[in-house]
Amino acid sequence: MPTTYAIPDGRTVMAATTYTGTGAAASISNAVNGVSFQPDWVWIKSRNNVTNHSLTDSVRGVTKIVFSNSSNAESTFAGGLSSFDSGGFSLATGGDVGFSASGYTYVGWQWKAGGTAVSNTSGSITSSVSPNTTAGFSVVTYTGTGSAATVGHGLGVAPSMIIVKRLNSAVNWSVYNANIGNTNYLQLNSTVNSTAQGANNWWNSTNPTSTVFSIGTIADTNASGGTYVAYCFAAVAGYSAFGSYTGNGSTDGPFIYTGFRPRWIMWKRTDTTSSWSMHDTSRDPSNISTNNLFADTTGAEDTGDNIIDLLSNGFKLRNTFARANASGGTYIYMTFAENPFKYANAR
Repeated sequence: MPTTYAIPDGRTVMAATTYTGTGAAASISNAVNGVSFQPDWVWIKSRNNVTNHSLTDSVRGVTKIVFSNSSNAESTFAGGLSSFDSGGFSLATGGDVGFSASGYTYVGWQWKAGGTAVSNTSGSITSSVSPNTTAGFSVVTYTGTGSAATVGHGLGVAPSMIIVKRLNSAVNWSVYNANIGNTNYLQLNSTVNSTAQGANNWWNSTNPTSTVFSIGTIADTNASGGTYVAYCFAAVAGYSAFGSYTGNGSTDGPFIYTGFRPRWIMWKRTDTTSSWSMHDTSRDPSNISTNNLFADTTGAEDTGDNIIDLLSNGFKLRNTFARANASGGTYIYMTFAENPFKYANAR
């Protein structure tokens, strides 16, 4: 019997859209062969210039920005996005370098959550949640207490990855990943390796459940009066995967099966310092994928490295760079599909 997937077409919930800035207001369509959606999370980066990674979501509001490469607090900026649209997003006038400067090239990664946020009382902290339970993605905002607590995420299954940023103070991003466990953390804006949380307890040494994730007492995730956004992800067969692999130090690197052709992938080495590498099939429609951006830096696209093949049912490493495939190196990844395997085209 053929497999029926919860997300039969990744184009309905995730997009990687390239465009060129004009310096003027513009509407950016995420349609691929007529399939589009209204995003709730938009992550924009200039490809050919040094700029911040700008992250905006529908729960905080279209003018509220955080930068994945920075510990800076949330900023309010009317010159970036102006709306989340039924088939993409719109850019404000002004030509800001982070969004739409004339002649700058950009990529806009987009995910569909659940639209208007609702109150969630599953945790000891009441949160505002926009969950897409079918796609395994929710946007969560909450206010910290300074004491160990739980926060409802709305997914109905335990998330495999949680990315948290304090909004009202300049502190580092915090990343939970099931493959490194609940006593360790990573930082999206940093190259830091998987680090034991110690007494400050990022995740209260507790795995997420189907209803809540746990936070300890550190200001990065739970300061008294601190405001936070959390992006929560659960694996969905045929659409998303959150896993780990060990490098072999060869140009014939490991193959990692995902069950789908990756549309977008981000990975990080965890046993030593390393950047967060990001590839997608809009910037690299053919193998080998060479156009690399780093979530933790402002740098322009690195176009000189033959790193990875994005295949019909997974990905394969094609270089010996330490950030991707060191012998014995350990890595985590998150990836989302163009289409599940039974619909994917071979590459």
